[in-house]
Amino acid sequence: MSPKKRLTKKQGSVIALLFTVLLMICGAFASLAGPEVADTLLTDTPTTIVTLPPLFPTDTPFAPPPASPTLTPSSATSDWWQVYFTDPVHLNKPNVISGSVEEKLIAYIDAAQTSIHIASFEFNLTAVAQALIAAHNRGVDVRWVTDSENGLQADRDPGRGQFAMLTQAGIEVRGDLDRSAFMHNKFWIFDRQIVWTGSTNVTRNGVYAQNNNVIVIRSPELAALYESEFEEMWNGQFGAKSPSRLAEQSLIVNGTPIQVIFTSEDRAIEPFIIPLIQQAQKSVYFMAFSFTDYPLADAMIQRYLRGVDVAGVFETFGSETDASELRTLYCAEVPVRQDGNKGFLHHKVIIVDERYVITGSLNFSTRAETANDENVIILDNPDIARLYVEEFERVWAQGNGVTPAQIACP
Repeated sequence: MSPKKRLTKKQGSVIALLFTVLLMICGAFASLAGPEVADTLLTDTPTTIVTLPPLFPTDTPFAPPPASPTLTPSSATSDWWQVYFTDPVHLNKPNVISGSVEEKLIAYIDAAQTSIHIASFEFNLTAVAQALIAAHNRGVDVRWVTDSENGLQADRDPGRGQFAMLTQAGIEVRGDLDRSAFMHNKFWIFDRQIVWTGSTNVTRNGVYAQNNNVIVIRSPELAALYESEFEEMWNGQFGAKSPSRLAEQSLIVNGTPIQVIFTSEDRAIEPFIIPLIQQAQKSVYFMAFSFTDYPLADAMIQRYLRGVDVAGVFETFGSETDASELRTLYCAEVPVRQDGNKGFLHHKVIIVDERYVITGSLNFSTRAETANDENVIILDNPDIARLYVEEFERVWAQGNGVTPAQIACP
């Protein structure tokens, strides 16, 4: 897939300009766009331009050794993984869950036999709460770690109260000790066998109004990695001071190399994501809710200058701020668009060479890496990558081109 290098024009939005002024003057973005945007955009500052060193493909941190045989797409089957995408165009009614990501999640809850351990940022889906209570009542160990402010405290807001439902039923929910940083994960572990992760918050907006993704992997070994991270947070260990187990977080599941990174005890962008971009041979596609990391943008520009097909879609709201790398990429003539969703494009996805998929809860920002609790999963699997490329193509087609009137280049 090769997006057009010449972007279509889009009228500047008075509302978007007003929001940009508010962001720059008083930081009112937090109350208008929600905590996640404010956390990633308002705390980042422009990064000094640097030239990144070249990287050879053999330096990929999680790839198999060179002697390993090359896997064909037919060797990766869907009996151990599933990928789901929200569909805010067609599945946008919270009172109709048929076919939705919410319906898929409830099916996993209903099938659980022994445990459901959850680390998820926020929550307001009553049907999911009811399914968890039913699981608890049949003897399943249900536990939830959430963000104190945007999970537990927000549970008092109108339309919420689902955490209260859980606690009243005897399910324990713990916050992240009222930190200024976020417990921003969105992962679930079922029966210590299945991991559900991606960008999707378990909310009406997350499932029915935003562009989001979920990847589900059946692997006791992978589940054990996520269980360790869950237990750390359950026991009050958050942020950069929590234990690092990075050396244990690289594995191969049914022939697919997988790397997991948990921030902020470890970094993901510089040691893992940028090297993968630097070795790209054919393509780099991204979908980004918040992208404020300059070295990552520069790595994409360098590959574009070497003939790699680089293209990406930014969430519109806030993408024209000084912190966003939309301007950096656009002014380097990299094809970029702003999303066409009236809600949010909430993906945090990069696809490299239609083979590697980077996803999870991590926005591409310094704040996400150095303060929040996040998870990133990187997979080397062409079958999975193909589905994410198809989602990218859908989002790209719905997006809007950037114009010189919006962004002044040097």
